[in-house]
Amino acid sequence: MTAVSDSGGLVDFDEALERFDPAMGLEVHVELNTVTKMFCGCRTEFGAEPNTQTCPTCLGLPGSLPVVNGKAVESAIRIGLALNCEIAEWCRFARKNYFYPDMPKNFQTSQYDEPIAFDGWTEVEINDGEGGVERFRIEIERAHMEEDTGKSLHVGGATGRIHGADYSLVDYNRAGIPLIEIVTKPITGTREKAPAVARAYVAALRDILLGLGVSDVRMEQGSLRCDVNLSLALAGSDKLGTRTETKNVNSLRSVERAARYEISRQAAILDAGESVLQETRHWHEDTGITTSGREKSDAEDYRYFPEPDLVPVAPSRPWVEELRGTLPEPPRERRARLQAVWGFADLEMRDVVAAGAIPVIEATVAAGTTPQAARKWWLSDLARRANEQGVELADLPISPEQVARVQTLVDEGALNDKLARQVIDGVVAGEGDPDAVVKARGLAIVSDEGALSEAVDRAIAANPDVADKIRDGKAAAAGALIGAVMKDMRGQADAGRVRELILEKLA
Repeated sequence: MTAVSDSGGLVDFDEALERFDPAMGLEVHVELNTVTKMFCGCRTEFGAEPNTQTCPTCLGLPGSLPVVNGKAVESAIRIGLALNCEIAEWCRFARKNYFYPDMPKNFQTSQYDEPIAFDGWTEVEINDGEGGVERFRIEIERAHMEEDTGKSLHVGGATGRIHGADYSLVDYNRAGIPLIEIVTKPITGTREKAPAVARAYVAALRDILLGLGVSDVRMEQGSLRCDVNLSLALAGSDKLGTRTETKNVNSLRSVERAARYEISRQAAILDAGESVLQETRHWHEDTGITTSGREKSDAEDYRYFPEPDLVPVAPSRPWVEELRGTLPEPPRERRARLQAVWGFADLEMRDVVAAGAIPVIEATVAAGTTPQAARKWWLSDLARRANEQGVELADLPISPEQVARVQTLVDEGALNDKLARQVIDGVVAGEGDPDAVVKARGLAIVSDEGALSEAVDRAIAANPDVADKIRDGKAAAAGALIGAVMKDMRGQADAGRVRELILEKLA
């Protein structure tokens, strides 16, 4: 065991890259959005009462037999094709044996040496720091079918993990949900860009899966999870170091942070003359560190053997080609098309891509607003909120349709940008849709001529020197009076009409 603690002894990230080269392997688990589970007819609805979506098959009871979900096989093939993989002409399932309370059969039905998709690739782009982009090719080792485990809830203790808990509960609703595990080959040569490349890859994968319509890829709900394998080797060496596997990282931001942390932590261990332990590790979102889980098992430890209760899967070539014809527009081509349609400059589009905002902007435009307006809201106030909360834009409690409605109220003159921000505050706070927030908070712009005229009169009386300048022909001085009126009316005056009234009264 290393002498360096989990929470300390870090080496500065840039300093670590002076001596070591990182290598990554990313394993992404995708829950498919099929109506039923992988090997039985149980429902897959998220959030159902614990243990209400189970049956003898997914509970592993004696005498029960599995049947393969055909829709899951179709989704697996389409994912493989979208990742430029070869699709196996014949493959089969295997039993991965291990004991854990959330695996009711004491084995997981997965695929071992015969995955349904293999030898693929995709490309990701990251900002190069000089206004351009740098492209990296990510080689895909395999994409295979398996089933998800149940979910353990550890009650008591400070960490929510089994160590220190008073007792544990298990919900088997998730056991048996179809999973596709997508495994990369070692990603090398990324140097200091490794964390950004890891994030960009998972983001690109999420875009591909969303386009395919095979999963909702909601990372906060666990339907897309990433295991970050990382190792360090001496700079210039062609030998890979000992890897750690940080399990179940569930946000793009955390994927980047976990890779960065492990580089600094492993560098400290190697600098101290110690050896990195091959192990699984837990990521802690609150503290931004990883801690030890268990020593990492190798393939032989799982005692894989062919699943005797399932026939092999042999996708016909005509069927595979038929599914190829259902693939959506590739993400890079889609981005180029949207940029042209939206009229965004290269820098604007890079900011949109970096923020993961393409889906929400596209949906906001579809709901009736302009691309520039949608970009303004998602990349300013809402991006700041997402960053502060450590979540993705799509996970904020406001929908593209609600953002579009806020902009419509601005376009109609019912709100100005300042009031619109307050409306967004209310929507995000759970106070209802934009119209309800406007009504409850009394945020609509005051356009009543009588009220505006009285406010202008008060501002003129309170600022006689400014009023004299306007009478002398210095119309630019009206800005001070407009500001006074806006303050008097809590920002709810129609600034354009206020200016007109001031000039009418003083010019």
